[in-house]
Amino acid sequence: MGRSLSWHLYSLSAYYDLLPLESRIYRALRIIQYIYYPILTIVGVPVNLLTIGILSRGKCGLSKCVTRYLVAMSAADLLVIILDLILRHISIVYWEQFLFLWSIPVCNIHAILLYTVTDCSVWFTVTFTFDRFVAICCQKLKSKYCSKTTSAVVVGTVTVLSCLKNIFWYFMLTGWYGLWNFPWFCDVTMGVLESRVWGTIELLHNILTPAIPFVLILLLNALTVRHILVSSRGRRRLRAHSSGESRRDPEMESRRKSIILLLVISGNFILLWALLMMYSMWRRMLNLGYESVYLPDFLLELGFMLQLLSCCTNTAIYAVTQTQFRELVKNVLKYPFTQLLNSINDQRGGGCYHGDRAGAGPVTMETERKRGLSPR
Repeated sequence: MGRSLSWHLYSLSAYYDLLPLESRIYRALRIIQYIYYPILTIVGVPVNLLTIGILSRGKCGLSKCVTRYLVAMSAADLLVIILDLILRHISIVYWEQFLFLWSIPVCNIHAILLYTVTDCSVWFTVTFTFDRFVAICCQKLKSKYCSKTTSAVVVGTVTVLSCLKNIFWYFMLTGWYGLWNFPWFCDVTMGVLESRVWGTIELLHNILTPAIPFVLILLLNALTVRHILVSSRGRRRLRAHSSGESRRDPEMESRRKSIILLLVISGNFILLWALLMMYSMWRRMLNLGYESVYLPDFLLELGFMLQLLSCCTNTAIYAVTQTQFRELVKNVLKYPFTQLLNSINDQRGGGCYHGDRAGAGPVTMETERKRGLSPR
């Protein structure tokens, strides 16, 4: 059972010198979570909604298939924030306010939805990486694969397969919430916990998401970067030979921006997911009796914090790497203030004297009598 904020503050301050380093770090992380998770929620929900709205308009200078992948990634991240951050981690941290969950037996259904959207978030990143690999390295396949229709089929297929893959959680977990921090968050029977069959299934789940995506993303990025470097050297030599000087190449500039966006998104995903993946696989092996190394519990807390942060960072990545997206974000953020200023200016203009249409100055009482606008 989780402890309250006051308990963690008291134990950390009163017994600081007596606690080992591992316990100090663990309690410090639990204290930080009381502030970190609400802030992440307040920032993550509107940021992902803003990203979905801006990208859906299709005015960021990106192709339709890239836009569809990025919108799908943002939508999946938004659902992860709702199902994982809000309905799972905040309820664990503030467990005293969420004790009513013990009487609602839907945890295994919650687990299916949570792990489904998490899988979607991970595999949408893989499909986006593969799409960029095809667009840059496979010119003959580009026109057929990198299209709006194909991207819709891929996104739909990934979503359906993710739902089917995670149905096993309904049978592995019980319907009752545990309100504790483990790789799973529902009550589980000892038979399931010590079962090699369920342990193997869960281990395969962790291998499919996100171990295999890690390998695929690294491999595709390596091939893409290698292709760009080789083609860049060839184009520079050709242009220098034909024109006698090295000029700006719009094609290579476009490729450079694409690879920066690709590498930053992929690198962000790998860095923020690696710790949780490592701990989850180690924990399941430990439950099955295979103990090779010891990993402290605070690594799980830190892994959850980093993994949830990955759901809020893509918007910042788009803003840094995409000029048009950054400008649209500025316009959206300035819009309420612009409307407010226009409203104030309109009110001020309504209280001023009326000038005639010819710009001849203020309208006098004599002028109004001539026009029949003033009582005699």
